[in-house]
Amino acid sequence: METKTQPLGDTGSSRSGVRPSTPNPKPKRRRLWLRLIGMFSLSLFGVSLLFAAWFFFTASGTNLRYMMADTLITTQHRHWAKYLIGNEGLERQVSKYTKQFEEMSQVVSTIPVHIPSVTDLAVQEKKLIEIEPVSEGKFSGYIVSISDPKKIRLGVPGKIGKGEKVSSMVKRTGALLGVNAGGFVDPNWEGNGFQPTGIVISRGKVYYYDGDDSTPTNIVGIDKDGRMVAGRYTPKQMREMGIQEAVTFTPKFIVDGKGLVKNQADGWGIAPRTCMAQKEDGTIMFAIIDGRQTHSIGATLFDIQKLFLDRGAIIAANLDGGSSTVLVHNNEIVNKPASPHGERYLPTAFLVFDDPATADIKNIWEGLDISQIDPSKW
Repeated sequence: METKTQPLGDTGSSRSGVRPSTPNPKPKRRRLWLRLIGMFSLSLFGVSLLFAAWFFFTASGTNLRYMMADTLITTQHRHWAKYLIGNEGLERQVSKYTKQFEEMSQVVSTIPVHIPSVTDLAVQEKKLIEIEPVSEGKFSGYIVSISDPKKIRLGVPGKIGKGEKVSSMVKRTGALLGVNAGGFVDPNWEGNGFQPTGIVISRGKVYYYDGDDSTPTNIVGIDKDGRMVAGRYTPKQMREMGIQEAVTFTPKFIVDGKGLVKNQADGWGIAPRTCMAQKEDGTIMFAIIDGRQTHSIGATLFDIQKLFLDRGAIIAANLDGGSSTVLVHNNEIVNKPASPHGERYLPTAFLVFDDPATADIKNIWEGLDISQIDPSKW
């Protein structure tokens, strides 16, 4: 009887169902991942320590920190600045800018502006409105030039109790162009845009003022001869100066062709901006700069100052910016307002007309007791 033998090397495991044991790779992989995560965490911790040391204890880091704080101060989240510079630092910054802006408002212009006549403008073949796109790396927007300053009027809302979008003002009044103007009382940054801060003057008449005849306020506007005026005056002084169109805002930052903002650190943070300037030939310029968006994070006043000086401005002042910044031309919004909800409801706008005398702009605050206005109710 023949006996079959099992070939060498064949253990018979295939018959018994038992396979040879092999090392399990999972614990090694787990340990490798844990080591990698640990190394990454240590590296991140080290980098964080180095960044914190630079951010809080070096001159360049401190400059960035205060720039970020200044940017927050211009927003509805002003209180967040205390996490960067502390409560005392926040109070110091606000006091610093208040004092600085007041000092800037006292600087007097001496260079005369030569307002062109209608004939001069015709001979020079100057367009009334020119819009120039501008882009400077971190920001983009527009410079608007108005060759005849006497074509500008201050617009106000058409209904009691509620501000109005600039695009609506432009359409309702038949204006060619509109730019947001003065500030307003805005409780919790959710106000209705109806109650201005300071003064509102249109066609030489005081439409609104929250002070008395002897109380000075900072203004940005145009006198009866078409010359831009910016500074701190009482209503009595404004009447004597022949102020024709004006709102309250600050600061004035160019006087006699010289910039008053010395550097970026004093530029009041990065934000959407609306500013106004005038050249020696009478041309009014508006800067409308987008901000708080991917295509444009915003500009400092130092940035705007450079834009204006490069174009021959001899006087310039800041207007309301942030989410209020908007440019409307031919019934279209030209820029991209910062607010996710689009245009804000505002109390004032500088409007440009072919014939400003025909613009029907009534005093919406006439006869109202301003102490009874609730700026939070719509």
